[in-house]
Amino acid sequence: MLGADAAMQLVQTGATIMVGGFGLVGAPLALLEALGRSGASELTVISNNLGEPGQGLGALLRQGRIARAIGSYFTTNPEVISAHEAGTLEVTLLPQGTMTEAIRAGGAGIPAFFTPTGAGTALAQGKETRRFGERLCVLEQALYADVALIKAHVADRLGNLVYEKTARNFNPVMATAAACVIVEVDRIVDVAELDPEAIVTPHVFVDVLVERAA
Repeated sequence: MLGADAAMQLVQTGATIMVGGFGLVGAPLALLEALGRSGASELTVISNNLGEPGQGLGALLRQGRIARAIGSYFTTNPEVISAHEAGTLEVTLLPQGTMTEAIRAGGAGIPAFFTPTGAGTALAQGKETRRFGERLCVLEQALYADVALIKAHVADRLGNLVYEKTARNFNPVMATAAACVIVEVDRIVDVAELDPEAIVTPHVFVDVLVERAA
């Protein structure tokens, strides 16, 4: 276990990071606040969206820490559009299911995959396409990160994770697809206190636990 500020020292300038959450739900907000206090910049962020104005990843965007964003729903934060139009933020837009599958593929060691989603649209520009039967498909690259910042509800001291309802969202798949996985949890319990059937992410995927301050 580490404190949030100590854990964020593991995020280096220029790193690629995955961040869980759908909007602010299931986002590791305490870790993101600590990341804002760190010196890391020029970050590539893989996340469904960039928070909301001044909140979550939106705070890091205001600080100029994010150089590139890969995600699906950037319109939840109008400042993303402004930064992109100003040329200060590079944006890669992926359909949400494609993004999730790209993360899953990264965690499974699959370098790329074909999908019909986006084929024949602007999202496929510059990408290889191939026809399978009657379906035109586009080749998408897997996603993998230096660090994943995720949020869980409860962890045991080994790092087995239980999530809470919709806050689960992208967090479990991101835990499989990064070299270092840092988890913000609401509380930590002793080993054997968790119901094994409730554990979604096994401890082998977890590197650092950070217990959120009450």
